[in-house]
Amino acid sequence: MTTATTTESPRAGELRRLAERAGRDLEDASALDILRWAADTFGPRLCVTSSMADAVVAHLASRARPGIDVLFLDTGYHFPETIGTRDAVAAVMDVNVLTLTPRLTVAEQDAEYGPRLHDRDPDLCCAMRKVEVLEAGLAPYDAWATGLRRDESPSRANTPVVGWDARREKVKIAPIARWTQSDVEAYVSEHGVLLNPLLSDGYPSIGCAPCTRRVAEGEDPRAGRWAGLTKTECGLHT
Repeated sequence: MTTATTTESPRAGELRRLAERAGRDLEDASALDILRWAADTFGPRLCVTSSMADAVVAHLASRARPGIDVLFLDTGYHFPETIGTRDAVAAVMDVNVLTLTPRLTVAEQDAEYGPRLHDRDPDLCCAMRKVEVLEAGLAPYDAWATGLRRDESPSRANTPVVGWDARREKVKIAPIARWTQSDVEAYVSEHGVLLNPLLSDGYPSIGCAPCTRRVAEGEDPRAGRWAGLTKTECGLHT
């Protein structure tokens, strides 16, 4: 369990205790009920983040709170299919898609740090093009929902359905944390949820184009992310 720190504000302490209690109480709740709790608790200070690999959590959240803000980080390196999925979600779903961009364009970053920083220092590239952008984008909110699942990787195996994001002092909600890939596929089929076309083209985990490759049959679904490196996470969830 996360404990308070000496620098924690009274508001942060209140939110942390709320998150810890909800994590216990909602462990066995359905994904939709978790999001309904979040919508009732936080109202407009709740958002969803989406990489636009699929729109499952955005769709679930729209059922709990129609018109909910969905934050998308446009790193400047996305596949065209990912941008197309974002645009389709914005057009057909009852959500408010907000596109967040880094301080530097790709060209400006190349000029300041040299071309292909993602090859030479992927952690720094992710920090500037994802982590810093998300932290600024989350400022107006008390809680954010993500599509993390426990079965995705060992580093995500203990993801709580509701937890405390100490670095950002936000409540972090993972409504489908207990789902399997089969659960995701069943929900997509039942509700006709939008999917990134790359999912059916050998990309089970989709990130920035320079750092994502197709995955061979039998490989771990995240093997295509930062292939050949020890890096397994971009830093948004660590």
